[in-house]
Amino acid sequence: MPPSTTVTPLPAKRPASYTTPPAHHVGSPPSSFKNPWPSFGQSKALSQIIKARFFPQETFVPVPADRKGLVEVRKPDFGASRNGLKATWIGHASFLVEAPKAEGKERGMRVLLDPVWSERVGPYGMVGPVRFTPPPCEVEDLPEVDAVLISHDHYDHLDSPTLKRLMVKQKDDLRFFCGLGVKSVLVAQGVGIKEDQVTEMDWWDGITLAKEGVGSMELICTPAQHRSGRKPWNFDGTLWCSWIVQDTREKQEEPKRLFFAGDTGYCHVPSNEQLSYHHAPHPPCPAFAEVGELHGPFDLSLLPIGCYLPRQFMSGLHSSPDDAVSIHRRARSKKSIGMHYGTFRGGISMYYEPVTEPPRRFREAAEAEGLSWGEELGLCDIGETVVV
Repeated sequence: MPPSTTVTPLPAKRPASYTTPPAHHVGSPPSSFKNPWPSFGQSKALSQIIKARFFPQETFVPVPADRKGLVEVRKPDFGASRNGLKATWIGHASFLVEAPKAEGKERGMRVLLDPVWSERVGPYGMVGPVRFTPPPCEVEDLPEVDAVLISHDHYDHLDSPTLKRLMVKQKDDLRFFCGLGVKSVLVAQGVGIKEDQVTEMDWWDGITLAKEGVGSMELICTPAQHRSGRKPWNFDGTLWCSWIVQDTREKQEEPKRLFFAGDTGYCHVPSNEQLSYHHAPHPPCPAFAEVGELHGPFDLSLLPIGCYLPRQFMSGLHSSPDDAVSIHRRARSKKSIGMHYGTFRGGISMYYEPVTEPPRRFREAAEAEGLSWGEELGLCDIGETVVV
């Protein structure tokens, strides 16, 4: 790697619940990983999954042919005329994030979160969900990027064709940060990623990423409630996570902080309830409150709101719009934007969840909780840059 980019470990800040060995490790050293909370619930039997997938109880609702009610797409300017903490939505869970630029610098540090530009996400590009909303630009239209953060190794978050295009665009000058075990997945994609370009991190690990002539930022790997695996025989063999991106400019009273929740559930719901899930009897995942206590408040959070139905199958893995409102509060976020909707349809969710439902329910849930729509909670167009 070019010597202009450096990675320096930070002292870990861990919650009081942290144990040695960590509760999310299976084995020591870990051979796989697990969600260590009752909020995850129990994994469904294969027969139940097959029944829900191939014999759905709901009527399939197609994507609107005229795109009415779907997310708008605009050509991005990446907030070029504004300074601050910036997040440009590429679609699904993909964002370009830029830290505030330091005095005298042309730009701030930039990271891509779960970049996906492919039309189809799945093995060999032959099976899997198909994109129904185009990306706002090409990979080659992006400004210079310093690093890529991967939340987990599922195909709709770790996309080989996109990473190959990024490596070519960046002339191989790119760092990658991921959970434990994901390095081997990245290197094995055959897109030119070398081992010394990848830094694996466990939950609560942090580093400072610095680039000569640009500046620095802190990246902290935090928990999420999800699963991993690109092959049926290797489920949960790599770690899933969320991420914190923090400004490190000097001479500021309070650094700007961003929380990217990645792909996560919030609480296990045993039936297809359409309720506000942060209330008993469904215990919430405690990780988000711990993230907020240790590293909040956050100026901006990026929270998943789609692919959550049917609840009895998806609630442990994917947040509903109501769940996202609860995560917003527990993580101590000042402003949160919905993501993980409006781009791809999930394999099971496509038979139960109209693609126009997540944004509508997100606003309804926010207003029901007395939160200011567009200020505390909101949505943005694909290609739009949110600046805080």
